[in-house]
Amino acid sequence: MTSSRGGRPQRIGITGLGMAVPSKVLTNADLEKMVETTDEWIRTRTGIRERRVAEPGTTTSDLALKAAREALEQARLDPKKLELLIVATTTPDMLFPSTSCLVQQRLGASSAVCFDLSAACSGSVFAIITAQQYLLSGRYRNALVVGAEVLSSFIDWTDRSTCVLFGDGAGAAVLEPVKRGGILATDMGADGSAAELLYMPGGGSKYPPSHQSVDQRLHFLRMNGTEIFKLAVRRMADSAKRVMKDAKLKAEDVECFIPHQANTRIIEAVAKRADLPLEKVYMNLQRYGNTSAASNLIALYEAVRDGVIKRDDHVVMVAFGAGLTWGSVLLQW
Repeated sequence: MTSSRGGRPQRIGITGLGMAVPSKVLTNADLEKMVETTDEWIRTRTGIRERRVAEPGTTTSDLALKAAREALEQARLDPKKLELLIVATTTPDMLFPSTSCLVQQRLGASSAVCFDLSAACSGSVFAIITAQQYLLSGRYRNALVVGAEVLSSFIDWTDRSTCVLFGDGAGAAVLEPVKRGGILATDMGADGSAAELLYMPGGGSKYPPSHQSVDQRLHFLRMNGTEIFKLAVRRMADSAKRVMKDAKLKAEDVECFIPHQANTRIIEAVAKRADLPLEKVYMNLQRYGNTSAASNLIALYEAVRDGVIKRDDHVVMVAFGAGLTWGSVLLQW
C-alpha cells in the first residue's frame, strides 16, 4: 500500500522495536501447586512451559512505558517529537483516562495524540494497521504503537482451563515512512456473533462492580476453548493467505511467519492451512504464554534481535482475539 508526498511513493515501516516483561517467572511446576494440573498436561496441550507475571502494583502502563522507551531509542526518535501514540490493551490501568495518555505523560511525549485500542489478542496488529493509515494520509509523520497487558489481574487462578494460558508483557514499535521495505499488505476482520466465546462479563456498564458481581466471579476471563480453536485456525490462516495474495507473494516467498502466540496446536494448524512450513514459524509462547495484545510485537522483537529476521525478509504477522477479531500484516524488513 502506498501514498505520496511531494509526488514520491511512500511506504510505512517499523523503525524501532521494544519489549518489556516482568521479572517474575511462573512455571508449570508452580501452577501444579496452585491448581489441579500437571506440567505434562500443559505442555502437551499448549506448548507453554512458563509465563511472566507482574508483581502486585505493576500496571499495564508500567510495562508499556519500558517497551515504548526502548522502541523510541532504537528509532532515534525524541519523545517530544512523537506525533501519534496508540496503546492496544484489554487490561488498561483504569477505564479512563486511556492508558496511552498515562504513557504519554511519563514519556514526556507532550505533542502526541493518544488513544487506546481494544481488539484483545489482535490489538497490536490492529494498532499497526491503524497507525499506518494515519501516516499514509500525511496527517502524522510518526507513530508509536504499544501492545501491553497485565492479564494476571483478570485471571481466575482456580480455573485450570484458562490460568495456565496467559502471561503479562508489552511490545512496542515505532512506525515512520521508509524508502525501502515496509508494510506491503494488511487485512482485518471481526465477527461479533461469537463474542461470548471469549469475554469478561464484569466491570462495564452491563455488570458494574458490586458485591454481587465479585461474588459471581464476573471480573475474570471466560473462554470456550474448543470453539475458539476452530475459529482461530480458519480465520488466521485465511487472513494470512489474503495478505500474501494482496502482496503478490507465495508462501515460499515468506521468510518468517509470526502468529499470535496462543497455543502450539493452533499455530501448527494455521501454518498447515496457510501452506507455511513450520521451520518458518517463529514461536516464543513456551517462555511467555499468551500475552494477548503484546504477543505479536514481543515475538517480532525477539525474532529481529536474534537474527531470525534479516534485512529484506518478508514477514507475516497474524492475530486472532476476542470480539471476535483477526488481522494480518505483511511487511518487508
